[in-house]
Amino acid sequence: MPRESDFTAPAHDVRVAARLGLALGVTFGLCFATGLLSHIGQHGSWWPTRPVDFYRITQGVHVLSGIVAVPLLLAKLWSVYPRLFARPVIRSVPHALERGALFVLLAAAFFQLATGLFNSAQSYPWPFQFVPTHYAVAWVAIGALGIHVATKLPLIHDGLSRRVGPTEPGRSGLSRRGFLATTGLAAVAALVATAGATVPWLYRVSPLSWRAAKGPQGVPINRTANAARVSRVGTDWRLTIRWPGGSRALDRVELATLPQRTARLPIACVEGWSASATWTGVAIVDLLGAVGAPTGRVEVESLERSGPYRTSVLLPDHVRDPLTLLALRINGEELTLDHGYPCRIIAPTRPGVLQTKWVTALRVRP
Repeated sequence: MPRESDFTAPAHDVRVAARLGLALGVTFGLCFATGLLSHIGQHGSWWPTRPVDFYRITQGVHVLSGIVAVPLLLAKLWSVYPRLFARPVIRSVPHALERGALFVLLAAAFFQLATGLFNSAQSYPWPFQFVPTHYAVAWVAIGALGIHVATKLPLIHDGLSRRVGPTEPGRSGLSRRGFLATTGLAAVAALVATAGATVPWLYRVSPLSWRAAKGPQGVPINRTANAARVSRVGTDWRLTIRWPGGSRALDRVELATLPQRTARLPIACVEGWSASATWTGVAIVDLLGAVGAPTGRVEVESLERSGPYRTSVLLPDHVRDPLTLLALRINGEELTLDHGYPCRIIAPTRPGVLQTKWVTALRVRP
């Protein structure tokens, strides 16, 4: 069986491992922090309404930092794998805890990266719910990362304090500088190849961008009417608005006669893609005022038969924001059924899964 000392390639040097670990720590940190923001945006009791691109940026950074972490993680593992052959395998109780934390970190990291990539492709070949599981394992990963960094601080300090420098004569394989440069190029290539999903001006040079191509009416669609089991909406459709002490039902013609607002707003989805469109409709705050309803927390109900996002909640700040619309038109055209006809929610900074389509009821809560 080989020993750790048998691996002499420059890529296995502590200086290489320390620098790769630093880059990986930055990408993991960005991914974790923006992931927390995404969770708050979907499930929290407060979320900002400005800037309108806030969720587009944070979720784009979340997904892209996860993609960039893939080549960095593989390079880091290649750099340090000879230590698996160190003997004895376990030297002490602290060493056993360090190895255990490392195993948990690797398992959690690969789980997060793999499931995140599947989520970006909207593929879920597993029996568990993605969102709560991904969120829980993120805390496991960041905790294990903290333990790993704490136990490796002396080695990290040693590696970062020494210059990479030229490779010593007689050592075979890609040089330390060459290995780091190759890894950096791979990370940049992964970023550029996928960033067009979030950064529109990069779409033409991002061959692996997903869902950012122009879809029906100029905007991609994640969930079609057929998938949501929403059939053709007839002339008997009414939007029901209820509040403590009153209710009102409006048809689409009545909605169209109310004062209309037009706004350029993005759809930004949890999968990382985003696209902007020009939306026209009735501001929720104006709609509530027109029927005599108070402003407050508003529960939105869809014609969709089932699913975790059949209903959503508009927080008070979004309800009062004049850019939060019950949209009737997109890019100058009447909404198609796949885009949410007869009307849908579009609000600044709101995650795409909460921009409820096929709206049938609004309930104002105190």
